[in-house]
Amino acid sequence: MSTSETHPGTHRAPAAPLSGRRVRAAVIGTGAIGRGSHLPALARLAEEGETEVVAAVDIDATAVEEFCRATGIPHAYTDLEQMLREQRPDLVSICTPPTLHREQTVAALRAGAWVWCEKPPVPTLADYDAVEAEEGKDGGPYASIVFQHRFGSGSRHVRRLLAEQAMGRPLVAHCQTTWYRDTAYYAVPWRGRWATEGGGPAMGHGIHQMDLLLDLLGPWSEVRAMAGRLVHDVETEDVSTALIRFENGAMATVVNSVLSPDEVSRIRIDCERATVELTHLYGHSNANWRITPAPGVSGDEAAAWQDFGADVPSSHLEQLRELVASMRAGERPRSSGADGRTSLELIAAIYKAAFTDTTVKAGEIGPGDPFHTAMHGGAPGWAPVAPVAAQEVPA
Repeated sequence: MSTSETHPGTHRAPAAPLSGRRVRAAVIGTGAIGRGSHLPALARLAEEGETEVVAAVDIDATAVEEFCRATGIPHAYTDLEQMLREQRPDLVSICTPPTLHREQTVAALRAGAWVWCEKPPVPTLADYDAVEAEEGKDGGPYASIVFQHRFGSGSRHVRRLLAEQAMGRPLVAHCQTTWYRDTAYYAVPWRGRWATEGGGPAMGHGIHQMDLLLDLLGPWSEVRAMAGRLVHDVETEDVSTALIRFENGAMATVVNSVLSPDEVSRIRIDCERATVELTHLYGHSNANWRITPAPGVSGDEAAAWQDFGADVPSSHLEQLRELVASMRAGERPRSSGADGRTSLELIAAIYKAAFTDTTVKAGEIGPGDPFHTAMHGGAPGWAPVAPVAAQEVPA
């Protein structure tokens, strides 16, 4: 789909105020994530009078026309810029591969639309900084990243307990995304390559749990790490481990793998007076959380910790609901700007620490650092190797 460059600074004014009307939304990319997650969330809010999906865009004309016909979306496009000019959406939902995210997000922001973009947000920190520079300065438009595991009743309850230190100081944590992907999975040409996937399991799989860990524990201060290619013939890693120190003093281990037949996503945080643990796979509800009090904690206090309230599972719907509320209020949404950048910076730091065998401090990866413009950082043995041109042999 075309997203021709516009000169920087040529932003269109945002659409009319959102009070008293539905948010006009457009879906970019009609594959599995758009069809299975974004559109159902938009449709649910449409039932509640909050949104209306006015257009869909895909490079495949047949696919987008069938998508619109099946879902009742009135306008199908193969050109993003044309759709932005003609439909003037308030919100653009980006469901395309990561290498397209920067260009498409910038085009939408310059057209005055807010953006809700699938993870990973962009392949590099330099790309993220370029997107952030295009956001509105006062009241939007803003670009939010899909980190739906932050949302829902369970994470909200635990975030509050940790922020209030109800269970004491957080001390020790573990963050685990140990999944299984076979050889057929990596037979898809764009997978396992820096240029098209952006990274391995740290980037494409573990980003959700790491983002939730950071949302719960706050800023990190330093990282040490290891990475390996133990099974798959890929450019990226297929497993990584990291040690993270947080600004609040807590220390954590992080494991990201696609080599693990017994698949699980897990976060465990040991505080002074209790252990809180989340165990699930691709999404969580209240039942996936467990809080174990330390000896001496009263039954009443432990019971209060266990009261998660009405069960609201983590989902695209819950994040979208909060995003639309932020749009109506003209406020920066969660998982945008500096808040949305934090997990991407942690991933870059894990790669740098692993590939250079150094301790990486928060904030050190900026312009001029090779890991700012590429997650592999040009590191020997990890950076893609250009094909060697065949040498001519004299006759």
